[in-house]
Amino acid sequence: MGNDRLELRSSCVGPWPVNAYVLVCPTTRRSVLIDPGADPGELMDMLVGTEAAAILLTHAHPDHVGALDEMRARLGAPVMAHPGSRHHGVNLVADRWIGDGDRLNVGRHTLRVYHAPGHTDDQVCFALWDDEGKEDHRVIVGDAVFEGGPGKTQSPEDFNVALETLRRVVLSWPDEAICYPGHGAPFRLGDIRGALRAFLRKDHGDFCGHATWGM
Repeated sequence: MGNDRLELRSSCVGPWPVNAYVLVCPTTRRSVLIDPGADPGELMDMLVGTEAAAILLTHAHPDHVGALDEMRARLGAPVMAHPGSRHHGVNLVADRWIGDGDRLNVGRHTLRVYHAPGHTDDQVCFALWDDEGKEDHRVIVGDAVFEGGPGKTQSPEDFNVALETLRRVVLSWPDEAICYPGHGAPFRLGDIRGALRAFLRKDHGDFCGHATWGM
C-alpha cells in the first residue's frame, strides 16, 4: 500500500492566471482543493470522481481565492488557512486555522504545513506525504518560491522575511523536491538550489518587489 501516491491534478484558472490544485487519495477518493482562484466549473471538473474533504489556501490574495465563496457553497467543505494578516483588504473566515507543523489528512495520506511568510504573512506550503508517513517529495508552494526567484514582496521588511523563509524552510527540502507554484510550471528544487544560495549571499539593501535569482 505504501507506494500509492496522492494523485495531483492542476488547472490554470482566472485572468492572471493562477494554478489551482486538487489532491486525491487513490484508495478512499477523498480530495482537497487548493487555491480556488476562479472558474468554478473548471474547478468542479477537477474534483470529478472524488469526495472533497476540504478547501486549502496557500494564501488569501484575490487571485488565489476568487472562487472561494462559490466553491465553499457548492462543496460544503471546510476552508483551512493560516491566520496571518492579509493584504488587499481580504476578509477571510476559515473553518480551521492552520499553522507551521500541522498535519492535514487527505484520505490515508498526509500534508505537512510549512508557514512560509514574506510574499504574505499568511503564506503556507503543503508538503505531500505518502500513506506510510514518508515524504513524497512534492510540495505545493503557492507564491513562496518560483523557478526564477522568490515571490513578490511589498516592503523591505517583507523581503527580509522572505529571505529567512528561503533559508529556513525552502532550503530544508531535499533536491528531489518538486515544487508546484501558484503561477507557472513545477520545478525541481535541486535545479535552483545553487542560484538560490548565491542570491541569499548577496546584500540586497532595502529592496522589495519582484526579484530574480540573478539580480
